[in-house]
Amino acid sequence: MIPRYSRKEISDIWSDESRFNIWLQIEVLACEAQAQLGNIPKSAVVNIKKKAKFNTEKVLKIEEEVKHDVIAFLTNVAEYVGMDSRFIHMGMTSSDVVDTCLSVQMKLAGEIILKDLIEVKSSLSKKAKKYKYLAQIGRTHGVHAEPITLGLKFALWYDEMNRNIERMKRALDVISVGQISGAVGTYEHLSPKVEAYVCKKLGLKTTKIATQILQRDRHAEYMNTLALIGASIEKFTTEIRHLQKTETLELEESFSKGQKGSSAMPHKKNPITCERLSGMARVLRGNALACMENIALWHERDISHSSVERIVVPDSTILTDYILYQFKKIVDNIVVYEENIKKNLNLTNGLIFSQTVLLKLIEKKMKRETAYKIVQDVAMKCWREKISFYELLKNDEEVKKYLTEKELKEISDYNKSKKNVDFIFKRVGL
Repeated sequence: MIPRYSRKEISDIWSDESRFNIWLQIEVLACEAQAQLGNIPKSAVVNIKKKAKFNTEKVLKIEEEVKHDVIAFLTNVAEYVGMDSRFIHMGMTSSDVVDTCLSVQMKLAGEIILKDLIEVKSSLSKKAKKYKYLAQIGRTHGVHAEPITLGLKFALWYDEMNRNIERMKRALDVISVGQISGAVGTYEHLSPKVEAYVCKKLGLKTTKIATQILQRDRHAEYMNTLALIGASIEKFTTEIRHLQKTETLELEESFSKGQKGSSAMPHKKNPITCERLSGMARVLRGNALACMENIALWHERDISHSSVERIVVPDSTILTDYILYQFKKIVDNIVVYEENIKKNLNLTNGLIFSQTVLLKLIEKKMKRETAYKIVQDVAMKCWREKISFYELLKNDEEVKKYLTEKELKEISDYNKSKKNVDFIFKRVGL
């Protein structure tokens, strides 16, 4: 179950009431188009627009008997409209209504998610700029490598969110398509002009070709986009979790007043929201896979995709909205332990400058293989004996032949790792 939170608008899109409202809008628009084409009396459309409505509970009750949602809906609407109801759904099939409605719902939900992405990007931008020059150890394989800045880490995430925004825009374009083309997509019983009219009024494009349904590669692309968004958030929250480990404690998920971390250990402050979002990203990936399975259907259609989509599409859009909402709060309120960042930067006694020493010796005409062995031998001694890398280099007979103490001190300056930070930020767009 998704934890409760204050934003309801995306879940409202998927309510029965909302779905039936969109169905009714599609049916009325189709009647308008048919009247313009002279296929049904204009007076009937006036009457339909005046009287057409539904009772959600009644529709669901009828569906229990007829075992068909659209027939149940049309039956209930007809009770309000009367004889002119015979013109409703004329020449159409259920999927014309259901698929076009689903596109509208996915478009509406996607627009909310796009707004969420932009808000998260804004929060990451602020953190990137705030910590632009704060030196932090970079890690590869979980082991200290060379200095970066905390700002660069946030800038990396900012750049990835930009890609998610572009993917979401493409997914919205792909899914913002409707169809009103009849039982097997041939328009045998209605004009393509009906489809064009309805889709334009709904803010959708018309599909170039359909069977009885819109093809499910569209839905799969949309759902994979949500899965990629989740994967990005999982990546970011996993990094925060690593940096919150007691031995590291450079970043920390905020801990509110009155919050408890453990039923057994009162001292605990756990990254529970980051862990929750990491887990939820797995659900998004699973749902995306289910929609990939929906692409291959029998002939012009079967109904195996429908039951899947009724679960995974609403769940994934609501879940993505929740994930982005929570991640923005994490970023906005993240705790940065600058003293621990500095302490960890110095944890290896200067070993993080080994490549700089290597390159400097090569610059001074030492063979690369020779330079590598000398630096590695000194580095291993530094590891074993916990002695300053600088001091060991300063006293090494071979190194002294090539590098002065002044040069070694310059090598150990963290600021040189920041020389291209402005360049990177500019290229990222910060």
